[in-house]
Amino acid sequence: MLKLYYAPGTCALASHIALEEAGAQYETVRLNFKTEDQKKPEYLKINPKARVPALVTDQGVLTETPAILFYIAQTHPAAKLAPSDPYRLGKAQAFNSYLCATVHVAHAHRVRGYRWVDDEAAIKAMQKKVPQTVGECFALIEREMLEGPWVMGKDFSICDGYLFTLTQWLEGDGVDVNRMPKIADHFRRMSERPAVRKAVAAETQPLQSAA
Repeated sequence: MLKLYYAPGTCALASHIALEEAGAQYETVRLNFKTEDQKKPEYLKINPKARVPALVTDQGVLTETPAILFYIAQTHPAAKLAPSDPYRLGKAQAFNSYLCATVHVAHAHRVRGYRWVDDEAAIKAMQKKVPQTVGECFALIEREMLEGPWVMGKDFSICDGYLFTLTQWLEGDGVDVNRMPKIADHFRRMSERPAVRKAVAAETQPLQSAA
């Protein structure tokens, strides 16, 4: 059985949603970042990067959200979570790579500035820039990438749970999602999907009652 390691409020939600959408058999392990579970020896044996998500499979451990999402889609083809056409699949991979390498990094400058600098003034300067940089990323998605009604057009895909996950962070990043009607509508419709509701509910329950 698949095992997903996650922490609430992180990009691991995208993988959690994909597992639900795929109808996968899986279990979850919740990490508490406040007590730095991700840095403890037992987890570092699973993921030396000390990050989430990590997906334990019968063949080994996968990390990085785009890779995990693609694996879930490939191993659950009946769910049709990824395009079958090579070019369209490449487009989906490009979108997820943009979220991972650019959008998430822009967001991280607000909450993880210490990854880049030690100077407190520099960290504050990065945080001040976040509404602009994250806003520009989402404006580009709104204008050029979100085909509608889903990211890849008429077909729901692994891209949608990932976009939903990062859209959740916009308010904290100082970006008004209502200025981007396509993304706002996408977020609303994603929030109504049973698989999304189930994954979100599991990740927001009190820590002591988590599996």
